[in-house]
Amino acid sequence: MTSDAHDRDAWEQRWEQVLRDHPDKLVSRPPSDLLVDVARELRPGRALDAGCGHGAEAIWLAAAGWTVTAVDFSRAALEHGQATAQGFDPDVAARIAWVEGDLGAWTPDEGYFDLVSCLYVHVAGPLGSVGEMVSRLAAGVAPDGTLLLVGHRPVDPATGEPTPAASQVQVSVEEALEVLDPQEWEIQVAEERPRAVLGSGVDAVVRAVRQR
Repeated sequence: MTSDAHDRDAWEQRWEQVLRDHPDKLVSRPPSDLLVDVARELRPGRALDAGCGHGAEAIWLAAAGWTVTAVDFSRAALEHGQATAQGFDPDVAARIAWVEGDLGAWTPDEGYFDLVSCLYVHVAGPLGSVGEMVSRLAAGVAPDGTLLLVGHRPVDPATGEPTPAASQVQVSVEEALEVLDPQEWEIQVAEERPRAVLGSGVDAVVRAVRQR
């Protein structure tokens, strides 16, 4: 996500091409295991899927009983997600609000969400530090709510080679922890985890619970 118009246009064009060329693959793509594993441990409430893309996680959360706000700056991706949810189950679709918003600036209502998830979001633009975005999203977590952040790291630590995320700026463990005050947050996970595909590097995974 970015506030830079050129970068935003490029991502929109990328989504349009993917949706045009491979819509069947998107429909069949499962939600992130990282999100599913966390959400299954929680009582369903209000969830924010920040950078929802084509909506796999938002739809899964809604099917599991969550009321979901799904935010992305790609109108094409949002329209695809909304149509997929409606085709899946109208009752599930009714639990999802699809919001066109740029995570380079978009801010959730303070203390509103029981779960805030931000997976593989590219951070750029004038406001665009990782820490600044994490702070804004974290402010939306309710007391006792959960924050889940995942970023694909640009370099594979095992080989030193660039990963498919090499041209992007995504969440890192270090930058996330810098802005999560230990007086306010219980850090449950803060680590780099190997990805399933050999040679694709690691994910930075941060899970934290707001204490107050």
